[in-house]
Amino acid sequence: MVLNQPKILVVGATGKFARWVIPELMRRDTVVHALVRNDARAAVARSLGVAEVFIGDLRNTDSLAEATRGMDGVFHIGPAFTPDEAAMGIAIVEAAERNGVKKFAFSSVIQPTNTRLKNHASKIPVEEALYSSRLEYTILQPANFMQNIGIAWPSIILHGRFGEPFPEDIKIARVDYRDVAEVAAIALTEDKLAFATLELAAGMFSRNDVVAAISAELGRPIEAFEPSFSEWVQSARLPYSEQQMHLLSKIHEHYRNYGLGGNSLSLTAALGREPRSLRDYIRELARQNDPLTPHLAKDS
Repeated sequence: MVLNQPKILVVGATGKFARWVIPELMRRDTVVHALVRNDARAAVARSLGVAEVFIGDLRNTDSLAEATRGMDGVFHIGPAFTPDEAAMGIAIVEAAERNGVKKFAFSSVIQPTNTRLKNHASKIPVEEALYSSRLEYTILQPANFMQNIGIAWPSIILHGRFGEPFPEDIKIARVDYRDVAEVAAIALTEDKLAFATLELAAGMFSRNDVVAAISAELGRPIEAFEPSFSEWVQSARLPYSEQQMHLLSKIHEHYRNYGLGGNSLSLTAALGREPRSLRDYIRELARQNDPLTPHLAKDS
């Protein structure tokens, strides 16, 4: 055991994205603590190797004070499309600062200043809180997650096609969230990414690019198609309210009109290597015997 191991709090540690930060931190000899919302999630966190679990609520300042006390660093990713996402993010920033936390890594979103997209704009107050704090912050701005393809994988295998509610030739920036998690772990355990704000993408890919990679890896043709937003929602079975679905529809409307820009420069520099490519990600999915694996972990 390494003496004086840093203690890092992972907020929402059992979420389908935050959980990827845990193994990256453990590889760097940290003691990982988790903030989760109930006993069931606490059990999941312990199964992932978390040393200590706090059951609390981002809306409860007392639970945030308890969870951040004695921590050397905090990783935070907000719950998507939640109306008070910004307030919750600010609350954890303020709790960390009050308790003398040194490092804070915030998983924001690419292009947060695109305020037409409310879920992007909701990240701005949290970033502002970090810029106006004494915390050694690193702000991560990831593009669309490749893991969204993974969630659709069983349907792709069953039906031989992959659909998203925008044109097949529109290119959007995508990133494997495992690379984002690695950058977060670097930020929380080293000094080289202190006070950095980083757009994180592996490149821009159309749905035609995606199905070409899938077809090559599976050895059979996979079709790209364009469902309506309502058809896509029904197929995806997302656990969102009507208001949350409205916000999500605006994202796909933006993709339809403008795509989503991004390049791999910042991610490559932060990792010190080339990021995982779209083809790498698809190859892993294609090699899985069972498409439903921990790689497609359930949300918190």
